Amino acid sequence: MSTAHTSAEVTVQTWTDGRTDSGADTVAEETPVQLAYQGIPYAVMLATPADLEDFATGFTLTEALVNTPEEIRGVRVKAGSESVEVDIDIAAGRFAELLQRRRNLTGRTGCGLCGVETVEQAIRPAARVSEGPRLSRRQLQSALGELRELQTLNSRTGSVHAAAWVVPEQGVMLVREDVGRHNALDKAIGALIRAQVDLNAGFMLITSRASSEMVQKTIAAGITFLAAISAPTALAIRLAAQSGLTLVGFAREHRHVVYANGHRVTD
Repeated sequence: MSTAHTSAEVTVQTWTDGRTDSGADTVAEETPVQLAYQGIPYAVMLATPADLEDFATGFTLTEALVNTPEEIRGVRVKAGSESVEVDIDIAAGRFAELLQRRRNLTGRTGCGLCGVETVEQAIRPAARVSEGPRLSRRQLQSALGELRELQTLNSRTGSVHAAAWVVPEQGVMLVREDVGRHNALDKAIGALIRAQVDLNAGFMLITSRASSEMVQKTIAAGITFLAAISAPTALAIRLAAQSGLTLVGFAREHRHVVYANGHRVTD
């Protein structure tokens, strides 16, 4: 991840206990990213301008624009001075369905449902996930400790979310960061798809709340276990329960809360 593209140095004044000092601070970049399919603009999302091939791949799958990763045929990124264009090729049948949906949205940072037109689009039926791996409490605690050390952009800026792929007995295998929590999850899922990783072999750990959109994206990818450092919503819990997804919230040092399908959490 390029520091020059993902963060910037700015001049600031800091007030501390009545004293004002001038200095520099590092802040995260936020860039409009236009997603187009077969050259047709579809969505504009504000995102950290890194790992955009991963982002486009994950977004395409988790937004149900394709049914399987194999229906994503190619991703091309073209960076401009103020924005980035990403063109994704998908299977012809899926592209025809996309045109019929006529969805044209502008996504604010962290916006998961901007521009949807129907309730059915907002709350998709929760598909059943497979059994997946078991995870011990020790492994979850270990992953939390690892992730803190691997959030390199957040360590510089203090303003981005992370999504981490964790495999039991192996630990954190992959981390993606972004100013938007949905974007970070899409990037992580996209990276796993592009690397042809078995999405049934591990679990996802996120540094945000577990909203319904985050649960839906996890289910769409076929991942069986989602752990978040903050709380889930009631809708997220219901979707997780229906799908068989294990949902853990408030994953912190020495503590976590199981909200759905706790059979995958072991001693």
